[in-house]
This record gives sequence, structure tokens and C-alpha cells, in this order.
Amino acid sequence: MQNTILNKTEKISNYFLEMGIFDFENAGKYIKKLPYKRNLNKENIFCVLEEEGGTCSTKHALLKRLADENNYDGVKLMLGIFKMNAENTPKIAPVLQKYHLKEMPEAHNYLKFRDEIQDFTTKNSEPKDFVNDLIEEIEIKADQITQFKIGYHKNFLENYLLNNPQIKYSPSEFWHIREECIAALQH
Repeated sequence: MQNTILNKTEKISNYFLEMGIFDFENAGKYIKKLPYKRNLNKENIFCVLEEEGGTCSTKHALLKRLADENNYDGVKLMLGIFKMNAENTPKIAPVLQKYHLKEMPEAHNYLKFRDEIQDFTTKNSEPKDFVNDLIEEIEIKADQITQFKIGYHKNFLENYLLNNPQIKYSPSEFWHIREECIAALQH
């Protein structure tokens, strides 16, 4: 990504500037180093900074808002569904094994700049971790990381179960298994 200097007159930019971060590139590096964890209130645009950590949703929505504040054109917030499995996400292997599953379709947020995927979820996140298992993706707005994302993901899982009748879980059971997978990522 090309770099841009942060604009002091905007609230998110000002928060980074007060921390001594003066450009988008270093803001991204800072966010990427923060731990992966669920935030208490995803509606709070500063939750990642205040709680010193976040998920793919909150971290990328914050960076998208920062890009928008600074008129950083071409930065898109993406919602992708990928086949999360033991190979691309080793921490979930015990959960998949417990439920006799080979994969769990997972909704993942990331940024795209000129068709190049950027992933700031964890310090070791890279597009290669999921891009080969990406099933579909859409562009979303930063305020769509909560109810819209959950609804989109649940709808995808329901269709996935319909198309995979060998999986004998109800949509709510399957969502619960998905939650166990996400909990395994936080350890």
C-alpha cells in the first residue's frame, strides 16, 4: 500500500497522532501487532485502541475509517468467506476433529487496495493464510461488521449445510461449533 500522512483534524487520525503514529503504514503496523481478541463493544470505533486488541472485523473497520478520514482512495473493506481448516488455521484442529469436520466456513474481514489483499488481523497474518480457500467475497462498509456480517455468515452456513447433507448439525449447532473454533483462536 502507498503511504499517506494522517490528517490532524479527524478523530481517529488524532488518536493515532497522539500515540506518535503519523502515517497510515505505521498505523497498520501498530494494529497488526495488537493481540487477536473479541472486543466488548464493536460499535465503539475506538474499541481496538482502547482495549489494545481486536478481531479481523474491528481492526480492519478501524483502518478503513482511518483511510476514509484521510481521503486514502482505493481502500476497500472486504467480507470474505473462506474454508477454515486444520491446515490454514492449526489452532482449530482439535475442534474440527471433535465434531468430525474437515472445515468450517468462516467470515473474515480484510482490506483490499488495488486488488491486493492486506490482512492486519494478527502479527503473523498474511493473505496466503486464507486466499486459496476463499469461497466468496463482497465489499462492505465499516458499520456492517456487526449485525450485517453475522446475518450474512449465518445465511452462508445454512446454505452450506443444505449443500452438504452429510453434515448432520442444525444451523444453531453448527454456529456453536464455529464459536468453539473462534474461542480456540484466542489462546
